[in-house]
Amino acid sequence: MKKWIVVLISMFFLSGCGWIYGMGGNSEFDISGGNLEMPEFEFTNQDGEPFGKSDLEGDYWLATMIFTQCPSVCPTMTPNMQRLQDVMIAEGKEMKFISFTVDPKQDTPEVLHKYGTNVGADFNYWNFLTGYSQEEIGDLSKEAFAAIVQDVEDSDEIMHSTSFYLVDPEGNVIRKYDGLQSDQTEIVKDLKATVN
Repeated sequence: MKKWIVVLISMFFLSGCGWIYGMGGNSEFDISGGNLEMPEFEFTNQDGEPFGKSDLEGDYWLATMIFTQCPSVCPTMTPNMQRLQDVMIAEGKEMKFISFTVDPKQDTPEVLHKYGTNVGADFNYWNFLTGYSQEEIGDLSKEAFAAIVQDVEDSDEIMHSTSFYLVDPEGNVIRKYDGLQSDQTEIVKDLKATVN
């Protein structure tokens, strides 16, 4: 019974606290009514260089939480992000992609560079960030996305949101997409309509 309770709680948190996003918005993806905003940050990217919110000013960007040793959701989420990257580049839509690791101790810049290369990331558009504590990324995730980051007891798993979040050029979090969705038709349609 205890195991089922843990599973149910985990499923709630992995949803990225989706209940909060019932507030406002015209489409199923629109979370602008939640008044979420990306806080200031400066971390380290896959090339070992400083990278922060100021580097994204004036751009739309899609953010997600991952870790390279993830045994469950990330092997689906990251290829899904890669496909969105390729579509938007092909469409000539100027936007960036950011993956925040939730396992910064293990995910060094070198590890993230190799991971990004293996998944087909174009580093001109997509940065993988580390260089902070797990507590710091947990605070950022809670503030920007209303989603927690937390170790799962007696497991290699780290609980984190499975969503992709679209941030507008002013730093407002305006869209939330299912990062595990295999059919991305509606996501692509919404992204193309929003990123103009």
